[in-house]
Amino acid sequence: MAGHNKWSKIKNKKGVADVKKGKMFTKVGRQITVAVKEGGENPEYNAALQSAIEDAKAINMPNKNIERAIKAASQNLDSANFEHVLYEGYGPEGIAIIVEGLTDNRNRTAPEIRHAFDKHEGNLGTDGSVVFMFDRLGVIQLGGENHNQEELMELALEANANDVVEEDGISEIFTSVEDFHQAKQVIKSKGYEIENSQIMYLPKMTNLVNDPEKKRLLDNLIETLEDNDDVQNVYHNWENDED
Repeated sequence: MAGHNKWSKIKNKKGVADVKKGKMFTKVGRQITVAVKEGGENPEYNAALQSAIEDAKAINMPNKNIERAIKAASQNLDSANFEHVLYEGYGPEGIAIIVEGLTDNRNRTAPEIRHAFDKHEGNLGTDGSVVFMFDRLGVIQLGGENHNQEELMELALEANANDVVEEDGISEIFTSVEDFHQAKQVIKSKGYEIENSQIMYLPKMTNLVNDPEKKRLLDNLIETLEDNDDVQNVYHNWENDED
């Protein structure tokens, strides 16, 4: 399954994430706001809020910050109205890139995303120009190492999962978007710890880039996109052999 090393790549960037913790808090706070406004303030009945809280805790966001964000959203103390946006484009060497965001001003966000692509020898595409190269799946990484394969397969069947991958002691379960939240509940009920979980775009095939200058441009493009306050996630089909 392509993209099964997604979390290892995220871990490699933890140092950078720590430096930019304030920016990360802003992004997750926005995620919490949207989840509350769309589904209510009780995470037991709001799967999106449940995931947002998990994301907040994963970056060590203090509980008081989480509670403050939920309260502000539930009482409409924040006047900003955020909406989901999705941008598709190509970076250097034709690398496909998907950008997920939450914005309160499309007229601000779209030009910023376009400028990032243009500046790094890429180009922003039209709707549907890239997304067909990816599968949208739920990815659940289990805590701990060296899980019993037979037990994992049984767990995957109970969770109605699409696939299970174990590599370098890391076990990941892949689900459809529709089954993602229910699968997490099944996994937790069986006593397994979930280390990371997310619905994401995973490339059907990945591509290598050999030119060092193109690699530098791709790195800078992805970093620029991730630094944008309106951007939540950046996905691509670049298999960086230096990761």
